[in-house]
Amino acid sequence: MLKEFRTLLPFAKKYTSAYLAGLICLLVTDAGELYIPMLIKKAVDTITGGSFEPSALLHLMGIMLAAAAGIGAARFGWRFFIIGSSRRIERDLRERLFSHLLTLSPSYFSTMKTGDLMARATNDMRAVRRASGMALVAFIDGTFLSVAIIIILFSRYGKLALITILPLPFITLIILFAGKLIRKYFKGVQEGFSLLTEGVRETFSGIRVVKAFTRESFFKDTFYKLNENYKDRNMRLVRLWGFFFPLITFISGLSIMLLLVFGGIAVIHKTITAGDFTALISYLTMLRWPVMGMGFTVNMLQRGAASMARINEILDAEPGITSPLSPVPGTPKGSIEIKNLRFTFSGSKKETLSGINLTVPEGETLGILGRTGAGKSTLIRLLPRLIDPPRGTIFIGGTDILDYELSPLRSSIAFVPQDTFLFSASIKENITFSRPEADEREVQNLLKLTTLDRDLTDFPRGWDTEAGERGVTLSGGQKQRIALARALLAESPVIILDDAFSAVDTETEQNILEGFFRLRARRTNIIVSHRVSTLHRCSRIAVLEKGTIIQHGTHEELMRTPGLYREIAILQGETD
Repeated sequence: MLKEFRTLLPFAKKYTSAYLAGLICLLVTDAGELYIPMLIKKAVDTITGGSFEPSALLHLMGIMLAAAAGIGAARFGWRFFIIGSSRRIERDLRERLFSHLLTLSPSYFSTMKTGDLMARATNDMRAVRRASGMALVAFIDGTFLSVAIIIILFSRYGKLALITILPLPFITLIILFAGKLIRKYFKGVQEGFSLLTEGVRETFSGIRVVKAFTRESFFKDTFYKLNENYKDRNMRLVRLWGFFFPLITFISGLSIMLLLVFGGIAVIHKTITAGDFTALISYLTMLRWPVMGMGFTVNMLQRGAASMARINEILDAEPGITSPLSPVPGTPKGSIEIKNLRFTFSGSKKETLSGINLTVPEGETLGILGRTGAGKSTLIRLLPRLIDPPRGTIFIGGTDILDYELSPLRSSIAFVPQDTFLFSASIKENITFSRPEADEREVQNLLKLTTLDRDLTDFPRGWDTEAGERGVTLSGGQKQRIALARALLAESPVIILDDAFSAVDTETEQNILEGFFRLRARRTNIIVSHRVSTLHRCSRIAVLEKGTIIQHGTHEELMRTPGLYREIAILQGETD
């Protein structure tokens, strides 16, 4: 169990001084609590002695008040230092988790559900926080009080102490038995929460499709099942803990019963005083918390270990795409060369790309056309290493792209993917995402180039209008044009457009392309499209079919040659 918490060691070392200060405050609190029964014993013995001065009781009361004030201050201290440190560890661990997720390859996120990742960054973090805070308090507090109380009892009351604590060892056995079950059940609870979170996220992310197909009742039923599943997992844990906690309370209560019987007999026979009896009750009552605290400790540690294991699964995941140990300095520039590229996805037996050979001279525009599934998107995702190509197949400026550091490589390639993504920010913020320091004039020029300027009057707050989650408030064409403006603002040496005009009408597309080619006249561009009208301006055009280039040439050359390009052009009415 404890091995799961290895990840927390660097954070714990960072806050060692705070934990030590909290530990001192905790021990002071416990020492004060141990001292109170002794004062109560003196007060009872003074009263039962037959004759006493009120000043004597007032003196004891003054000491008790001072002790209580000290306990209160020390209790605030350990809460501030220990619980505060656990909060800081939670924050630091969450930051590390998020930073690590940013280093992982896109393929990792295709295997992990967003709702599950969110659950691990929130719900599981809370369990880890409790394990690094209250669990530590319960363990130290319980251990110190148990040892101290047992020493006091045996040193003062001997056989009577032995009789009264006889039931307590059974609690340890129960704790050891229940601990593994708690961890197992709590892990199931966290997994159920992940499923519930992902179900809700997926439903509301696709709310337009849900409503378009009137499937509200289906998703309501699905949510009901996920919610019931989460409840059932929780109830299984609650039933265990609900049996476990009262059982511990019952066993610890047996100690009080034994004290009442045998301690009462001892008082009658004057073996102990009434003050001793009162102190014994106080100490045994105090001993119930350490014994129960061990149960709390095991519960919180097992929950924390289950959650930490889920977090460690992510932290232990290695980035599939990394920078080389000794990268080539500088920003990639020059012509793009693809030499005998063959690529197969992991787990697949069929090649996605086979024998690709292409050269894109610096400053020219390459067009790529092909049927759905021909391998176009895979090819262009290899260039910025969103997928890693085999070594010795793709070069920029004569250098293998695997030898460049990832950051400058990707910064040199602006990318507009098929699935347009916008952040929950304003239109302006989405455009300036690629270069936040861009001035307003540059943004205005791009709004005009992408014809977004004519749509601004339709937005309630112009370019300060919120795009909504994933751009839900915008049309498909508007989202694509914002994504294009974002890529153009980056002013990267290379820009890749992956079917970036599919939701734009032909007239608007031609207006945009005129401005695009004028702006990118001396830079390298790669345009993937199903429309011949989009590609006919390109310097060269490659036609892909089943992962292989079957045609390559200018628009005019391909139109004169029988083949797929000409067939598609005729189907689209492009016969000029």
